[in-house]
Amino acid sequence: MKIAIAYYSRHHGNTKKLLDAIGELWDITLIDVTKCKKADLSGYDIIGFASGTYFANFSEKVIEFAKAYLPENKPTFLINTYGVKMNYTREIKKAIKEKSCRLIGVYGCRGYDTFGPFKLIGGIAKGHPNEKDIKGAIEFFRSIVERILNETDGQPQIKI
Repeated sequence: MKIAIAYYSRHHGNTKKLLDAIGELWDITLIDVTKCKKADLSGYDIIGFASGTYFANFSEKVIEFAKAYLPENKPTFLINTYGVKMNYTREIKKAIKEKSCRLIGVYGCRGYDTFGPFKLIGGIAKGHPNEKDIKGAIEFFRSIVERILNETDGQPQIKI
């Protein structure tokens, strides 16, 4: 099973910490949307999008990447980090829906945030993502992979 995750993770690298932990256990392709100028995702069985929160949304770069390169009818998932818990997935979900893709799961957790006024107080969510957050991301990823394998009766080609 081939899995790609297109991501944007800057400032404190919160989102990338989660993806690196997942990548240690599974064979996945990580695509940094700031470095990838063109992508063919048609050969992937599952496609994920991951981002920190920027202006109460997924990174605009991830949303643009999804609109440009997400093939139709693919299972997709989302991973995001945030300072304050809210619904930050509205625009990326819209991009996924426009491609007739099925959203199979969303995982979000706190991440260290020093944006705007938070910088004045030394930031919020210090120490996040922590070990519990990382384990949650790993378990989330494991569950969506198992769900897709059960649906397709496929044999895993990834390290579980």
